[in-house]
Amino acid sequence: MTIIEERGKVYLVGAGPGDVAYLTVKAYNLLAAAQVLVYDALVDAQLLQCVPDDCLKLDVGKRGGKPSTSQAQINKLLVQHCLQGKQVIRLKSGDPLIFGRCTSEIEALKASGCDFELVPGISSALAAPLLAGIPLTDPVLSRTFTVLTAHQPEVLDWEALSRLETLVILMGGKHLQQIVHQLVQHGRSHLTPIAIIRWAGTPDQQIWIAQLGNILEQTARLSLSPAVIVIGEVVGLRKYLQPEKIDCQDSTSAKTLSLPAMSSNFPLSPLTGKMILVTRSVGQSSQFSDRLIASGATVIEMPTLEIGAPSSWEALDNAIAHLSDFDWLILTSTNGIDYFFERLTTQGKDSRALAGIKIAVVGEKTAQSLKQRSLQADFIPPNFVADSLVENFPDKLDGKKVLFPRVESGGREVLVKELTLKGAKVIEVAAYQSCCPNSIPAAAKLALQNRKIDVITFASSKTVQFFCQLTNNIFTNNSDASQLLEGVCIASIGPQTSKTCHELFGRVDIEAQEYTLDGLTQALIRWATNS
Repeated sequence: MTIIEERGKVYLVGAGPGDVAYLTVKAYNLLAAAQVLVYDALVDAQLLQCVPDDCLKLDVGKRGGKPSTSQAQINKLLVQHCLQGKQVIRLKSGDPLIFGRCTSEIEALKASGCDFELVPGISSALAAPLLAGIPLTDPVLSRTFTVLTAHQPEVLDWEALSRLETLVILMGGKHLQQIVHQLVQHGRSHLTPIAIIRWAGTPDQQIWIAQLGNILEQTARLSLSPAVIVIGEVVGLRKYLQPEKIDCQDSTSAKTLSLPAMSSNFPLSPLTGKMILVTRSVGQSSQFSDRLIASGATVIEMPTLEIGAPSSWEALDNAIAHLSDFDWLILTSTNGIDYFFERLTTQGKDSRALAGIKIAVVGEKTAQSLKQRSLQADFIPPNFVADSLVENFPDKLDGKKVLFPRVESGGREVLVKELTLKGAKVIEVAAYQSCCPNSIPAAAKLALQNRKIDVITFASSKTVQFFCQLTNNIFTNNSDASQLLEGVCIASIGPQTSKTCHELFGRVDIEAQEYTLDGLTQALIRWATNS
C-alpha cells in the first residue's frame, strides 16, 4: 500500500491597506481556511478575525524600529509548517511584492521544496492617495508617478527624483526632514504641495496637507509612521474632489484631518471611525456586531462567556417529569430557553407538555426565541429587566408554584427572593452553566495592547466579570490590566450590567435606555453623535 503524504502550501497574501473591506475575495477565502497565519505588525487586528478559531496565529512583527522576529526565523516557520502539511498564510500589509521583502521567503520555500502561491493585495501606495481624494495622474499635472521607499534615503538619486511630476513615498515618516531638504536642494520649489497620509485605510487615518516649505514646521513632534507621502501638484486637486460637506484644507497650511477608512468620497455613518470591542458568548450570533458595522463602526469580537450543560441534569429532568404541577414557567434568557427545550425533547416531550402552564419571559430577545418555538409568552415585563417582572407580575403569587430554569451559578438571586416574598413557591433548576473562556482572541488582544479600542460593550454582568478575569490572566501586571480601559468608553445594556461595571471598573459611560441590543446600538449612536 502506498501512503500519500499530505502536502502543505504557503500563500504569500497581500492584506491591502488595512480594512477588511479592501481584501481581495481570494485573500478572504484563503484566510477563512487557514491553518497557520504568519502576520506582520502592520496587519490590521480585524483581519485576524477572518481565520478559523483553531488557526495557529504567529505575530512576527516586521515593523521598523520595533522588536521583530528575524527574517531567518520567519523563513524557518514557513517551511516548518508547510512541511507538516499545513495551509499557511503569510499575510503582509499592502501587496506582498511591493516593498514586501518576499524574495528571501520565496527562496527558502523553493530550497525546501515547498509549494507556494502569491496573492496580490492593494498597495498603500495606490490606496492611500485614493482614500485621501488625491489622484496620482492627471492629463495636465501628472502624466507619470513614481513609487519609492525612503527607508534608506541616502542611496536615492534625488537629482533625478526632483524632476519627476508626482512622487509616492513609503516608509518616509521618520526621514521627512531629509526628503524635503534633498528635493528643495535639487531644484524642487518650496511651494510644491505635499500630503502625508497616516494609517491609510483604517479608522485612525489622518491626513496632513501643506507645502514643502512649511510641512516640517506644521508636523513637528508628531508621529508620522506608518505613512504614505505624496508630493506633486496633484495634491492641490484634492479640494476639488471632496464632497461639499467635508471641508478641505487650503494647500498653503497644514492641518491634521482625521478621516475614517472609507469616508473620502461618501457621507459619514454615525459610528464611523470608532473601534468597538464587543464582548459576547462563544458561538453567539453576530447580529449586534452587524448593526454596529452598518452604522460605520469597526468591530472586534471578544467572546467572554462559554455556555454549556450544567453539572447535573437531575433537577431539571425531575421538574420536566412533573410539569403539570407548575402554574408558571419563568425564562430570563435565550440560553435558558435553548437548554430547557433541548432537555424537554431529550425526555421525549414537546411544547404540548406546557399546556396549562403560563410562561413569563424577560427581554425582547427571549420573547422572540420563544416565538421561534411557536409559543407566545403570557407575560413580558416592561423595561426588559427581571426586577420589572416582580413589580408588574399579572397574577397573585400566593401559593403559586413557579419553575425557574436558570444558570447553575451566579444568576438572579434577587428575582427568586422577591418572588418568594410575594408568596410564590419557586423551584430553581440548573438548565445551563456559564464559564470563562481560556483565552482572548488574537485580534482583541492586539487591539487592547495597542490601545486601539474606543468602546467596549457589555450585555450581561457575566461578560463584565469574565472580561476582568481574562484580562487579568493575560496581563499579569495589575497596572497593565487597569490601563487597558483608560480613555475607553464603557457601554452597558442595562442597570444590572451597569452595577457590575461600577463594582469592577468604577464607572459606566453609556447605558442603553431600552435594555436590548438595539437599545445599546442607539445609545452608542447618540454618544458618537454628541461627542
